[in-house]
Amino acid sequence: MVVGAGPNGLAAAVTLARAGRSVLVVEAQDTIGGGCRSAELTLPGVVHDVCSAIHPLASASPFFADIGLTRLGVELVHPAAPLAHPLDDGTAAVLERSTSATGATLGPDARAWRRLLDPLTARAGPLVDGILDVRRAPLHPAALARFGLRAAGSSVRLADRWFSGGHAPALLGGMAAHAALPLDRLPTGAFGLMFATLGHAVGWPAARGGSQVIADALARHLRALGGEVVTGWRVDSVDELPPASAVLLDVAPRALLRLAGHRLPRRYRRALARFRHGPGVFKLDWALDGPIPWRAEGCHRAGTVHVGGTLRQVAAAEDAVWRDRVPDEPFVVLAQQSRFDDTRAPGGTHTGWAYCHVPPGCPVDMTDAIERQVERFAPGFRDRVLARAVAPPAEVERHNANCVGGDISGGVLDVAQAVARPAARLAPWTTPDRGLYLCSSSTPPGGGVHGMCGHLAARAALRRADW
Repeated sequence: MVVGAGPNGLAAAVTLARAGRSVLVVEAQDTIGGGCRSAELTLPGVVHDVCSAIHPLASASPFFADIGLTRLGVELVHPAAPLAHPLDDGTAAVLERSTSATGATLGPDARAWRRLLDPLTARAGPLVDGILDVRRAPLHPAALARFGLRAAGSSVRLADRWFSGGHAPALLGGMAAHAALPLDRLPTGAFGLMFATLGHAVGWPAARGGSQVIADALARHLRALGGEVVTGWRVDSVDELPPASAVLLDVAPRALLRLAGHRLPRRYRRALARFRHGPGVFKLDWALDGPIPWRAEGCHRAGTVHVGGTLRQVAAAEDAVWRDRVPDEPFVVLAQQSRFDDTRAPGGTHTGWAYCHVPPGCPVDMTDAIERQVERFAPGFRDRVLARAVAPPAEVERHNANCVGGDISGGVLDVAQAVARPAARLAPWTTPDRGLYLCSSSTPPGGGVHGMCGHLAARAALRRADW
């Protein structure tokens, strides 16, 4: 039995069904997908991604590679360049698929970028396997050690150690900001290098037709294996569920307490109650009458654009959020899927997808601040907006209850919670109750559309349960 039909819940169910187990998935929402959904949020016929949009981790996922997303009908579409980071002088640092092409956009740091990233990109397969599949980490000690030596420290320290110009630090800092941590803290250096390595090795693609197609493909595969998915079924206690050998919950730790706290010992309940969620996001979706008019040519080729200026400006914005303040100039993650996926918007229109970090549950409307940042690097942008959909943290959580306070990462990913996620256990997907398992992004390896939290939880259940 699986509660929650996000990508991790569906991955858990598929893993169990492939092992010959009978599986029922129940989902409280009327549609499956959790953080991997799409909908017409602005105008009829314009498809927006409700939460996740760009999927480097889907390209790298050992689970998705094993089941074969392409065989299941999912096409991951790659833009000409994975990422661009514009600066105020009208240029942009561009993460290209090759380190040499990337270096050509980084001025004096071209050689340093290649020296830093070439060894990681050359061993990207073992490195990513070791990061996403903690069971396999001991099989790849050299790749992980090489990564650890380069990634040690914060992203600010890493940039100061390796680079002398402004473009490379900005590019690294924007990727590090996906950690939703202050950039002078561990392990933001690792986040920046991981996303750079993924860009060079597997790209930053989007799913043709919208992220929903990934969830739909997993559900079709599950049904073909004999599993069942039921939507509109809200669970208030695990005691309400039909009898099952094991129950896997794709929920946040606080929901695990609500659903099953009476079956768990006090010490484990205390660990769940201490689990920390990070900043929320304020999200905007736009229907546009044309592509975003970026000043920097490199931004037109990129699927993702990091809008925030220099490394110091990005760091200041992220630090403000951690100090419970709303930044005047937020760091904005923006995706422009319709530039390379013509199924997203009809008749020459385009889509834009963006968010910035804000304090958890923050009620402040960030629409103007986000659009001012985009206009800063794309004059005339606002004139192209036909319609917008606004999602403050409360709305993000309403769409997906696992996004507590608008936190899309499943909880803070600092060093402490990377080790104990959500509690200190040898197999963190297990609970003290042998019939209950946690399979959400609040378990290793954490957030992202990769299915590995669910897959690893299911493997733990198969090893542990008496089936």
